Amino acid sequence: MASMRANALLEAALQLKGTGWHVVSSNFGGKPAQMEIVMEHDRVDLRCPACEAQCPGYDAVEKRWRHLNFFQYRCELVAKVPRVNCPRHGVRLSEVPWASAESGFTLLFEAMVMLLAAEMPVSDVAQMVDEEDTRLWRLIRRLVDRAHAEKDWSEVKAIAIDETSARRGRSYVTVVMDMDTRAVLYLGPGRDSNAVRSFCEQLQAHGGDPATIRWVAMDMLHCYAKGVRENFPNAQIVYDRYHVMVMAGEAVDEVRRKMQRNGAQLKGSLWVLRGNHWNLSAEQQLQRATLAKTYKPIGRALALRSALQDVYGASKADGAELLRCWCRWAARSRLEPFKKLAQTIRQYWNGIVSYFDSRLTQGAIEAINGIIQLAKRRARGFRNFLYLRTIAYWNTGKLNIDTSAILPT
Repeated sequence: MASMRANALLEAALQLKGTGWHVVSSNFGGKPAQMEIVMEHDRVDLRCPACEAQCPGYDAVEKRWRHLNFFQYRCELVAKVPRVNCPRHGVRLSEVPWASAESGFTLLFEAMVMLLAAEMPVSDVAQMVDEEDTRLWRLIRRLVDRAHAEKDWSEVKAIAIDETSARRGRSYVTVVMDMDTRAVLYLGPGRDSNAVRSFCEQLQAHGGDPATIRWVAMDMLHCYAKGVRENFPNAQIVYDRYHVMVMAGEAVDEVRRKMQRNGAQLKGSLWVLRGNHWNLSAEQQLQRATLAKTYKPIGRALALRSALQDVYGASKADGAELLRCWCRWAARSRLEPFKKLAQTIRQYWNGIVSYFDSRLTQGAIEAINGIIQLAKRRARGFRNFLYLRTIAYWNTGKLNIDTSAILPT
């Protein structure tokens, strides 16, 4: 009687009602102790997993699945799964309601692993659930790869391209993000035109059309620009305003260093002159104003940087003309670093002024790279690129992997 009540309780926990499956026994054994739940099928209604047609039984094959722990006990499900003889598809293994066909884990176990893998290293997840991390990696890669392959990219019109480090040293990967959905589409090895070509091939495999890509936000890497020109014929490159402003800040710093070498008393002024004035304290703002008044080149450099920032706030109609005026001013400023910056802006003119049409920046993809780097630090690095890509897609790809089974309703 007690065993019948236990079997009924386990059937309710496994949600087997109406599935044709029943718990026939449960026992504890092994070292350390683990729970084994044995199930049988009534074989009343057997259907082909390919066409859902009702078919006669052929035989049964014993299978095992790792399930979530019951209390502190490791749990495995055991069942002889019927095989059906379908006239159309031949002998096929029946589906079971608690696991997918190719998995040795239950759906609940998979959902738990995926939720944990989004927040902590897989090695820690393996220790928590008492499984080999290599086995968990196979599970995670299978689910992520399948969900990523099912993504439809036919509506992708604007992308951002950036690089991030894969490991110590000069080892980089290329990241491509959809600017509309803020989802990572592609992560590939290297940072060159071949990486852009590989993404183009992936885009086509996911139903996208390279000719429909209109905007590509990126920094000023020639290799990426070459890849965009070769693979996206109708795309306009947008060079990120942040990188232009970084160059303006570096120009201010070069002016400061040159004056300091010539005897100006500028020691300790680095952080006062760097960045935006609204991020400074009242004391630092006063010190900056005093330096600009005392040293005319410093004043001109700060004025040029501030004016360039104002240009980026201009409208689509006025932006390009205001930037031309700024370049003429910088060329006449007698400040060599700003003269060089004006030359750089003219060299990359089309990509820089396209910002006023698109208003695209790389802020979102920079944030994505931060998430990827955080995952890498948590794991103390990844053993190979495939692991890095898998976790990057899971954390930033907005994939459709159902984990609702493990969440409270």
